[in-house]
Amino acid sequence: MIVLRLVGWAAVWLGSLFLIVATPRWIGWVFLPFLVYATFRAVIQLPHFRSSIYIQRVLWQYPWQLLTGVPRGRNKHPQVQEDEMWFEFPNPEKPEEQIPLLFLANMRTFWWMRRFGTARTKPELKAQIEPLWFAGDPRFIAVVAATGRRGSAPRRLHLLYQRTATGRRGIEPTDWNASPAALERARRAGAHVPDSASSQPRPY
Repeated sequence: MIVLRLVGWAAVWLGSLFLIVATPRWIGWVFLPFLVYATFRAVIQLPHFRSSIYIQRVLWQYPWQLLTGVPRGRNKHPQVQEDEMWFEFPNPEKPEEQIPLLFLANMRTFWWMRRFGTARTKPELKAQIEPLWFAGDPRFIAVVAATGRRGSAPRRLHLLYQRTATGRRGIEPTDWNASPAALERARRAGAHVPDSASSQPRPY
């Protein structure tokens, strides 16, 4: 869908440019707003390519789970420095330990922010992320999604990750009590983690 949108807006941009050049100046001004808007929409599609690749890799490695009552908040989580929205998920290898995953700010977090809600949020908005679709490992990288209408397939897919899982510093094998198998699976999903055999950082 991202590729189709980008191609579509590029076509609008080229068409608008052609009409601006090929028509009299007073007519060309009519198409200038289309050119500007198409440029804006095409540019904002570009950053979504990387996250879409990550999402696809996560879904290749982890099955969807439908979770209810997932802890969430819009204020700063006590275990992290960033003041961002968050979900909490249990550590797969230590279920009593809850691991926060942050919604690091970008252009797509506003939709989720409205559904996280406050005391004034309409129940029907909150219900769109309850239950919550989840795939991944909260120690490294994961995908969340809202429930589609009438229980249909997940929609509004959103990538969540620990900063170290997509940064230059790999996660140490002892972090989050991760087993070699969990490290290898996370690496295949795109996270920066040490190789399960050599324990040496390797790029995704």
